[in-house]
Formats: sequence, structure tokens, C-alpha cells
Amino acid sequence: MSIFSRFLPTRKPVEIKNNIPKEKANIRKTFGIYCHSHHKTSGDTLCPKCTALLATVMTKMNRCPYGITKPICDRCDRTVNCFGSKQAQEFLHIMGSSQKRMFLRHPIMAFKHKLASMGVDYAKYQQAKKIDDKVKAKEEASKKRAKDRKAKK
Repeated sequence: MSIFSRFLPTRKPVEIKNNIPKEKANIRKTFGIYCHSHHKTSGDTLCPKCTALLATVMTKMNRCPYGITKPICDRCDRTVNCFGSKQAQEFLHIMGSSQKRMFLRHPIMAFKHKLASMGVDYAKYQQAKKIDDKVKAKEEASKKRAKDRKAKK
């Protein structure tokens, strides 16, 4: 510690936010918009098929292995593992097909969701980049060791 350390601002720990209630609200509204436009339901009611899928999605979100640090479900790499292949396809279809309508009905919520999904994409990109860098470093180290062995002989 230096003499000036007490005058420097201290770093605050990163707060982990529980985004699950917001995401549940987003998914409920998205399902409502999708069901209203495709199955011609009225108001906030959903058809039985959409209700069953929404109930499945909500229970699976509660059991998510990531906990409160979970990424957005439509950007998660475990979606097929959580829902099963058929339900995951239906869920991703609903989320993708009602995206434009969400921007018209709930523009702020849709924009925040899009920013969050871009953040997940960026985090995945950074993670892949780190892994690639590690692999390249290992390859270069092994080539260097092989050169050193040849030089010693």
C-alpha cells in the first residue's frame, strides 16, 4: 500500500442482478403477442398449446443451472438441454417470429432485450477468442519445444 492509496477511489464489487423476473415478463408478453397474431386469441389469454409451452418455459427457467446469473434463454447454449429439441425449436420460433411485433408494442422492453442479447453474443465471442488464444499459445509452445529438441541433437 502506498501513501496515496487512501485517497484513491476504491473499487466496488460487481452487483449480480436477478434478471429472471424481467425475462419472464418479456417471455409472457412475447407469447401473448405471438398467440394473438397466429392463433387469433383475444386479450391476455393464450391458446392451450401456447399455455402449455409457456408453463414449461417458466418451470425450466426456475430450474436453470446458471441460477440468477443465467443468460437470456434464446441465446443460451443449453436451450436444447433444458427444453428438449422439439420444445426448444417451438420456443425459439415464437421468440424469433414475434420480434418485430415486440418492437412495435413494447419498444423499450424489446430494445433492452436486444441489448442484453448482444451482450451475451459478445461474451460468447470473447470466450471463444480466449479459448482460441490458449490453443494457439499451446501450439506455439509445442513447436518451440520441438525446435529446441532438434537444436540439442
